[in-house]
Amino acid sequence: MALRGSEEVEEQMEEAEHSEDRELRVSPAEEMPADGPGEEEPEQLLLPWDRFSAWLHCICVVGFDLELGQAVEVIYPHHSKLTEKEKTSICYLSFPDSNSGCLGDTQFCFRFRQAAGRKSSLGCFLDHFDRDAPVCLKKDQGHFYGYVYFRQVRDKSLKRGYFQKSLVLISKRPYVAFFHSLLKLIAPEYFEKQEPCLEAACNDIDRWSTPSPGKILTLPIMGVVMKLRIPTCYDKPGTSQLVLSTPSDSLVSIVLPTIHEVDLFRCFYPVFFHIQMLWELVLLGEALVVMAPSPAESSDTVLALVSCVAPLRYCSDFRPYFTIHDSEFKEYTTRTQAPPSVILGVTNPFFAKTLQHWPHIIRIGDMKQTGEMAKQMKVKKLKNLKTLDSKPGVYTAYKPFLNKDEEIIKQLQKGVQQKRPSAAQNAILRRYFLELTQSFIIPLERYVASLMPLQKSICPWKSPPQLKPFVQDEFMKTLEKAGPQLTSRLKGDWIGLYRQFLKSPNFDGWFRNRRKEMTQKLEALHLEALCDEDLQLRIQKHTEVETVDLVLKLKDKLTQAEREQLPVRAGTLAKLQTHIESVILTLPEDLQGILHKPVSP
Repeated sequence: MALRGSEEVEEQMEEAEHSEDRELRVSPAEEMPADGPGEEEPEQLLLPWDRFSAWLHCICVVGFDLELGQAVEVIYPHHSKLTEKEKTSICYLSFPDSNSGCLGDTQFCFRFRQAAGRKSSLGCFLDHFDRDAPVCLKKDQGHFYGYVYFRQVRDKSLKRGYFQKSLVLISKRPYVAFFHSLLKLIAPEYFEKQEPCLEAACNDIDRWSTPSPGKILTLPIMGVVMKLRIPTCYDKPGTSQLVLSTPSDSLVSIVLPTIHEVDLFRCFYPVFFHIQMLWELVLLGEALVVMAPSPAESSDTVLALVSCVAPLRYCSDFRPYFTIHDSEFKEYTTRTQAPPSVILGVTNPFFAKTLQHWPHIIRIGDMKQTGEMAKQMKVKKLKNLKTLDSKPGVYTAYKPFLNKDEEIIKQLQKGVQQKRPSAAQNAILRRYFLELTQSFIIPLERYVASLMPLQKSICPWKSPPQLKPFVQDEFMKTLEKAGPQLTSRLKGDWIGLYRQFLKSPNFDGWFRNRRKEMTQKLEALHLEALCDEDLQLRIQKHTEVETVDLVLKLKDKLTQAEREQLPVRAGTLAKLQTHIESVILTLPEDLQGILHKPVSP
């Protein structure tokens, strides 16, 4: 979440008061101006496969061998590295469980831990694109995503009687809608033409623009052109940046309205009477398991749960599709300790018994049957969950902190009765979750903004001042006058919800991120204050040793600013470099030779 001062938070609170009358805002996407946030990475410095690596780690083909079971048959590009443990994870997660009965083509996604000690040669390169991305779209540090296109068709020429194969895209990026759309183009061609098709697709991807947030990208792939825009952290939450077709788009075949969002209403439809309780469980980082009939429904539901607390980032582990072969199976199913803070999506009936001790279980039925109104109203007791064939519903003993919001239920029910388009239902539900999360997070933003030292306390010749500590009791006192009641009509135990949230991994991750942003802002303000000083006047009072020390410190500040991409005013770093050059020129020539790097001709 981008740094906000108290004035901006107040403005948001005023806006949120009128949110009931506001429709989801839609605006045409605009490219971020060249002189806007961040500077452009020089494209000419990119090496072969750098552009491919900015989007994907590799593409795998997973087949079924009668003797070996699932096996990775092809990895492309061939130089891509996967450890044996990573290959094993990909093998088991790329096929639906046998009970799922997925005939034909099925798409889903999974997420798995990357091997310990893996180093990315493109770490800094990829960080450049994350700088302006929303927190939920930054690359995943410790995990890979797998996006799967699985085909199972009858084939009497094979011993098993079936052709079974998966094409899998492995990436650090959570662009689920984009990669599923990409697979729809690549996979059918691959199943028909085999490996030469993969080579052609990879070569196309390596000619793409890099995934820069805020830019409208046109990406050619296998004779088709995709047009999309990656959101930025500067986009106003609740606005949908539509990518519009233009007269020059005669070659564009596919325009993607979103690169990462799933259809919330479709995913939550089987349990939509409990959406507010599910929001609380995800917000608090509770252990949740989704039991679904197929990997597609399992993975979509887990991704919907994770996204329902946006723009807050869900900071615990989540597995859109989890199997008994997973390397974390024992860790996550042990009864010797409390279930971990994780959301699991499963399809194997074995989990109904293995995870019976978990506190919150969501049973999802077939999402295709959405013609009738969902009838289940009551939260079911855990002891009633015997098998995966149990009725759809939420099985938990959890008592929500907030009173139930009947308005959103009525609004969605009315939409079903009136056959309101699915996209409109999805927009209503997404806006509801956004406003609920914002009402909850605004008091925290307001309080954290008050921990920032005043700008007048920044002295260029002293270290930047420290942030004040977060004191829970002080924060709780602010809720009486400036709590969520200013922006939300919901009643209930908000104080209890905040107390529980402050113990959760989501608060820890959110506050670490905010503290880092605010510390960087202090460093940036300190750097700007230094640049505004008359250094020539200052060094007149310095000895030669003190001047050399000043040069070294200024160089360190410059290196830090570039490495951490500090949010300084445009031209600040160039100004600092000029200051360093001018101070070096006041020193004797022998010292200049050491400190002053000659400019290359």
